Amino acid sequence: MKLLQMADPVRYSRMTTPELRETFLLEGLFRPGALDLAYVDLDRTVIGSAVPTAAPLSLETQPELRAEFFCERRELGVLNVGGAGSVTVDGTVFELAKLDCLYVGRGSKAISFTSEDAANPAAFYLLSYPAHAEFPTKMVCFKDLEGLKLGSVETCNKRTIYKAIYREGIRSCQLVMGFTLLEEGSNWNTMPPHTHMRRSEVYMYFDVDPAHRVLHLMGPPQETRHLFIGDREVAVSPGWSVHAGVGTRSYGFCWGMGGENQAYDDMDGVAITELK
Repeated sequence: MKLLQMADPVRYSRMTTPELRETFLLEGLFRPGALDLAYVDLDRTVIGSAVPTAAPLSLETQPELRAEFFCERRELGVLNVGGAGSVTVDGTVFELAKLDCLYVGRGSKAISFTSEDAANPAAFYLLSYPAHAEFPTKMVCFKDLEGLKLGSVETCNKRTIYKAIYREGIRSCQLVMGFTLLEEGSNWNTMPPHTHMRRSEVYMYFDVDPAHRVLHLMGPPQETRHLFIGDREVAVSPGWSVHAGVGTRSYGFCWGMGGENQAYDDMDGVAITELK
């Protein structure tokens, strides 16, 4: 399991592009036939992927967790961004099509992933935080999610936000998770930008054309930097950092948060004119 140690705003301001990418960006996930994990010291986040092909993949505990099984003290969010597949949790099978989301509660012991077709495998994105309470394992299908439409053609950010794991949806201890889909011709996300010191956030970009990139803005509002991000790559955003971006064409991204509270709208807004 890869270890990511976050930089503070002081060290951040002196970092080179390679240092920024090494610290705040996860590349190389979603390898066919593999399950990959990374541990972030920020809010004890675990980020991962599982792409089962010929054989199922099991989510095992890691030495860094000092736990008998992965979800002994954790909860887990799973979003499928690939072909049809299934997740088995303690003997119960959950079938996930693309953009279906599963919440796995604390105390779940045996978790495995399977693809319906190895030639078009499922691509399960994994996001986990420590949990001090247990909530039932539950899934929600994309077709059953009620999208929130935001943005406009004039500001190039016409998009639909889908909330899956949150206080009014699938209940959790601290994990909040959903995704945003941009319409064709729109490419700006999360504008106007914001920060929230109560929670860290993780962005996983998907459906990014291989020939295109997303320019992800990060850092304090008055001292921003950027990361060029490809398909199925992940940006980690500390509470002091904005998290917004623009793609060279439309795309989708999964957002997930953990920390002090679960209030989706608890944010400190930043006017676009204040960005530097």
